[in-house]
Amino acid sequence: MSATEETKAHFLASHGALHPRPERVRDPLFQRSAFFDPRDLVQVRYESLRRHLIDGRSVAAVCRMYGMSRQTFYHFAHAFQQQGLPGLLPRKRGPKRARKVTDEIVAYIAAERVNSGRTLRQLTADVHRKFGVRVHRRSLERGLARREKKRR
Repeated sequence: MSATEETKAHFLASHGALHPRPERVRDPLFQRSAFFDPRDLVQVRYESLRRHLIDGRSVAAVCRMYGMSRQTFYHFAHAFQQQGLPGLLPRKRGPKRARKVTDEIVAYIAAERVNSGRTLRQLTADVHRKFGVRVHRRSLERGLARREKKRR
């Protein structure tokens, strides 16, 4: 692999756009052209959509050619329809932020720790009474750490 190819692969990986299985892409465009890179996940997704929407290939044929399931194809086709090109970017799975330990709860815990000197384990019962949310001590620790990180 040349230095340029290595740099591109590193860039794609750092942005979460490095195709995890580029060897599955069997479209001739990606086999004989330097422009089409099977490691570029966004380009692979875009070209697979183009093959279906513009070239008129069936979804099953496109999925075989690009080494993906129909469910995956329909998922990012819908994302593309809703959001355009940014919809083809990979997204992190799972929760995007804290659900239970809100900023209000973290502020309350921080103030109570300073005022009363009680431990987080003791304050979890207060959180349940005051906010109606059961939280683990470790969740409160992470919330306080996030708050400190934001302050810096």
